[in-house]
Amino acid sequence: MEWISLTLQWYFALLCIGVIFFGITKKLFSSFFDQGYAFSKTIGILLLSYGVFLLGNLHIAPFTLTTLVVLLCVALVVGTVLHKTETKKTPWRIIIFEELFFLTSLFFWTYVRGQEPSIHGLEKFMDFGFMQSILRTTYFPPLDIWYSKLPINYYYFGHLAGAIQIRLSGVLPEVGYNLLLSTIFAQSMVTTFSLVTQIVFSFGKKLRLAVFFGLLGSWILNFGGNLHTIYLFTSGYPAEKPIPFWEVLSGYNPAKYWYPNATRFIPFTIHEFPSYSYVVADLHGHVFDILFVLLTLAILFIFFTHKNDKKHSVLINPYFFTTVIGFMCAIHYMTNAFDGPIYLLLTMVFLLIMFNFSKQFIIHAAVLLVSFFAFSLPFSIHFKPFVTAIGMNCSPSFLVDIGKIGPFIFEKGNCQPDELWMLFVLWGFFFISFLLFIWGKAAEQYKEHLTDDYIFILFSFGIFLILIPEFFYIKDIYPTHFRANTMFKMGYQAFMMMSIASTYTYFVISRTNSRYKIIKKIFWIIPFLFVGIYMFYAAPSYYGALDKIPQLNGARWLSAQNADTQEIITYLNKHITGQPVILEAQGDSYTDFNHVSAYTGLPTVAGWWVHEWLWRGSADAVGKRIPDVNALYESKDLDMTKRLIKKYDISYVIVSSLERQKYKELQEAKFLNLGKKIFESSNGFGALYQLKR
Repeated sequence: MEWISLTLQWYFALLCIGVIFFGITKKLFSSFFDQGYAFSKTIGILLLSYGVFLLGNLHIAPFTLTTLVVLLCVALVVGTVLHKTETKKTPWRIIIFEELFFLTSLFFWTYVRGQEPSIHGLEKFMDFGFMQSILRTTYFPPLDIWYSKLPINYYYFGHLAGAIQIRLSGVLPEVGYNLLLSTIFAQSMVTTFSLVTQIVFSFGKKLRLAVFFGLLGSWILNFGGNLHTIYLFTSGYPAEKPIPFWEVLSGYNPAKYWYPNATRFIPFTIHEFPSYSYVVADLHGHVFDILFVLLTLAILFIFFTHKNDKKHSVLINPYFFTTVIGFMCAIHYMTNAFDGPIYLLLTMVFLLIMFNFSKQFIIHAAVLLVSFFAFSLPFSIHFKPFVTAIGMNCSPSFLVDIGKIGPFIFEKGNCQPDELWMLFVLWGFFFISFLLFIWGKAAEQYKEHLTDDYIFILFSFGIFLILIPEFFYIKDIYPTHFRANTMFKMGYQAFMMMSIASTYTYFVISRTNSRYKIIKKIFWIIPFLFVGIYMFYAAPSYYGALDKIPQLNGARWLSAQNADTQEIITYLNKHITGQPVILEAQGDSYTDFNHVSAYTGLPTVAGWWVHEWLWRGSADAVGKRIPDVNALYESKDLDMTKRLIKKYDISYVIVSSLERQKYKELQEAKFLNLGKKIFESSNGFGALYQLKR
C-alpha cells in the first residue's frame, strides 16, 4: 500500500508547516473560534513561498532545502514569541477535529486521484513543466521550458508554492503533482469549513449549529456544480448546441449526461468551478489560488466585522490589515493574474462601505494600491501581461466605426449575447439564494449585523462578476472564444464567493420564524440538490468505478505509451544538473509532444505553439523557430546544423519515437559527428546525444 505511506510522508511535512505557522496565524485570526488553525498551513505555504521568491529574485539566497529550513526556523521563533503574548486558551478539541477533517479529505481525494494519476492530457504538461523548471532553478524567475533562454512569462507563483511542498516532503515530483491536488482539495475543505463556521458562529454563538453550516459550505464550494445536472433527466443534447432542458425531458437518464458540458454550456465560453478542477486535475493558477482566495475572504471578514473592535490586537492599526490585503492581492496577481484586480476591486468595495467617501477611505485605498504594487514588483518587472485591450460585447455600429477609445476596442462581429435561461442553468442556485437571503432578512425582527452586510457584498459582487462578460471582455489571442477567459476567470471567483454566501442564506432561512419558512427551505434545497450531486457523476465519469488500488506516480503512463522517452527522462533527471537546453520535436498545444522538457524542467528550443503565442503575444514566437527545429533534425547540412546549435545553445538532442514519427527525413547519424550518444533506450527507439561544446 505504497500510496498510504507516500500520503503520510507528504502529510507530515504539511503538519509541520501548520504547527510552525500557527503562532503567526492565531495573531491574525484571534477572533476566530479555532484561532485560524485551519488557515495555518495556507499561511505557512504562502509565506514560505514568498520568502523564497523574494530572496531568489534578489539573488540573496538560492532556492534550496537549506533556505526553506532557515525560513521555517525563523517562522518558528516568530511564532513562539507571538504565542507567548496570546492570552486566549487554545481550542484543542476543534483543532484536532479540523486536523482529522483535513487528513480525511487528503486521503479521500488521494484515493480518487490515484485511480488515474497520469500527468497526461489537457494542460498537465504545462503545469508539471513549470514546477519541474522551478525545482531546477537556483534564482528567479525560472526558465520557460518551451522557449529556451527566456524566463517564464506566466503567473507561476502557485507552481512555486507547489514546488516548495514537493521539496519539503521529499517525494518524487511526479508523485507530488497528484498529492498537491489532494492538498488543495483538503485545505479548501477545511478552510471553507472554518470561514463559514465563523460567519455563522459570529452571529448565533452556537458552535454546534455553526459546524453544521461549515460542513455544508465545504460541500457546496468543493463538491458542488451548477443546475446543469438537470440534464440527467433528459435525452441529452449536442455539446456544441445546447437545447432547453424542458424540451428534452425524458426521465432519469445518466448515460446521456456528460459532466464537462456543465463548464462549456454556453457556446464559445468557459464557466468552470472547483469540483471540475479537482476532477480533471490540471494544476493551473486558478486552482492553486483557491486556498489564497479563501484566506483573503477570511481576512476581509475579520477586517469588516471587527472594524470598530479596538480590542482586536491587529486592528489597533487598521492600516496593517489593509497592507496585508494588498499583499494578498499581489499574491493573487502572481498566482492567477485576473484575480489580482478582482480582489483589489472587492477590497475597495469593502473599504468604501466601511469609511464612505472620506479621508480614511482615500488613505486606505492608497495603502492598498501601494502595497499591492510593492509586493508584486519582483514578479511584475519580469512579466508582460497578455491583455492588449478591453473589448465590448456586441458593440453598436457607431463604436465599431470608431474602433478604439483608450483601452477599449470595438470589434465588428464579436457579439455573443447569452439567453437568460442559460444563465439561470449556470447560476440559478446562487440567484435563488440571493433572493431568499433578501427575503429572509426582510422578514427578520432583529438588529442588522455586520455579517449580513458582508454576505450581501459577496452576493452583489459575485453577480457583478457574472454580468461583466455580458458586456465586456479582456482581449487575448482567441478569435471565436474571445470572451471565454473573461467569463472563466470571473465566474470562478463568483462561484466561490456565492457558495459561501448561499450557505449563510440557508442559515438565515433556518433561524427565521416566518410562516413561509418551509417554502423558503424547499426553494433552497431543491436547486441545492442539483448543485450538490455534480461530483457523484463527474468523478466516476473521469476515474471509472473507483475500485482500483491507488497509484500516485503520474509518469506511469509513459511506460505503456512512450517507454523510450520515459527512460530518457529518467536518465536526464538523474544525471543532468542545472538547465542546459535540449532539442526535442516541437508539437502543437495539447498534444503528446514536448513532454521530455515538461518532465525534466529542461528548456527546449520550441514547445507548444498556441501556449507560447498567448504568453509571448505573437504567433511568430514559436512560428519562427519551427523551421529551425525541422532543419536541426532533417537537414544534411552540417554547417547549418552547427550554426543553429550555437544559436540556441543546445547541449543535448533527443531522438525518440516521437521524433522519428514527426521528422520523416531524420538525419540521426549527423549527431554522432557533432557529439556522442550517451544513452539508448532498451527498445532501441530512443537515444540521447550530448553535443560538443
